[in-house]
Amino acid sequence: MDGHTNGTNGSCSKPCEPLTDYCIPDYILNPDSEQVLVDQAPCCPVVVFINSRSGGQLGSSLIKTYRELLNKAQVFDLSEEAPEKVLHRLYCNFEKLKSNGDPIAFQIQSNLRLIVAGGDGTASWLLGVVSDLKLSHPPPIATVPLGTGNNLPFSFGWGKKNPTTDQEAVKSFLGQVKKAREMNIDSWHIIMRMRAPQEGPCEPIAPLELPHSLHAFHRVSGSDSLNMVRIMKRPGGQWEELKIPRSIRSIVCLNLPSFSGGLNPWGTPGTRKVQERDLTAPFVDDGLIEVVGFRDAWHGLVLLAPNGHGTRLAQAHRIRFEFHKGAAEHTFMRIDGEPWKQPLPKDDDTVVVEISHLRQVTMLASDPCKSKSVNDPSSPMCCSNHDDDERNSLEDEDEWEEGRKKFGAADTFKFPDEVDVAHLS
Repeated sequence: MDGHTNGTNGSCSKPCEPLTDYCIPDYILNPDSEQVLVDQAPCCPVVVFINSRSGGQLGSSLIKTYRELLNKAQVFDLSEEAPEKVLHRLYCNFEKLKSNGDPIAFQIQSNLRLIVAGGDGTASWLLGVVSDLKLSHPPPIATVPLGTGNNLPFSFGWGKKNPTTDQEAVKSFLGQVKKAREMNIDSWHIIMRMRAPQEGPCEPIAPLELPHSLHAFHRVSGSDSLNMVRIMKRPGGQWEELKIPRSIRSIVCLNLPSFSGGLNPWGTPGTRKVQERDLTAPFVDDGLIEVVGFRDAWHGLVLLAPNGHGTRLAQAHRIRFEFHKGAAEHTFMRIDGEPWKQPLPKDDDTVVVEISHLRQVTMLASDPCKSKSVNDPSSPMCCSNHDDDERNSLEDEDEWEEGRKKFGAADTFKFPDEVDVAHLS
């Protein structure tokens, strides 16, 4: 990467002179800045979002390095400013500058790439914001693993180990971002519903800290027709009842080929499963979410075996879970790696969790990329004669008693032992 920054635009300080491929002029980032003449737009302009609270002290250190190498105004600490405010301000300025005939603004918007460093919850937060903006050409997103699970970066070839934060490491990552290919991923809308109480006010309940991807939390009337517990397999299809075996103690809904730091609970269905149950490989852009069940703390160990996977329950375009009064006061939930303790209903109340396909956003993928696209002819639809898949599935109830001695466990979406899962359809 060569070239030098025009000192009149105030884009970068001296240390980032070799990184003009990525630096964005101040007047593009800040609507109040004076517009200046720039000879050439950067070929790979980036806006960087970093969660300073992720990865211990790594987040803060990474912010410092990026600000040394780029324009400080294009590197944002998510603990100080939300991404929706940043992007709304930036894209409004793009439109203003383009209407004034600024070719640099047009080129930067066309080539813009986003970088997000943080845990899976932070990365999913930014994906949701970009999805909500409904841009005609949304910027693709590269993810820096900076947490514990790091399933999203791992799925798109960015690794799962927390990065080093020195300048050479950041320069190397930026070089990968410039060469990365674009790949679509489904965006999902998550809503929680509760029945209106028979007595008392009906204002929204304020839960403990919930993930940013939880779009809404409000109560609905008891006659709400959406209070079902079912799945819709395809867009515009019919709602079907999802039968969950009583032995299932935790449920994982995922759209990535990675869970709990790199494990793949769905796997690749064998030919028999494809024919009998209409199951496919876990594509990230097919509009379907994979629903996998685990029985107890031993069952998850099946994921450590070659071609091992959990109990495949369904692939769905939309899914609703309905929680009724149980023996326990709460259940454990986790979205995008962020856990919380959800109070269970009292009396005849009902809690409904709904996950539905929203639209798609664009990711940046680097090699080796674990995620598969339904539009990629090299992606496997199924794995024929996959004997290991059939042997490790343990999907039948009568197989489990013998198999439980060998396999074991995911706690995500876990129901306490004292809760009767018959209440969950």
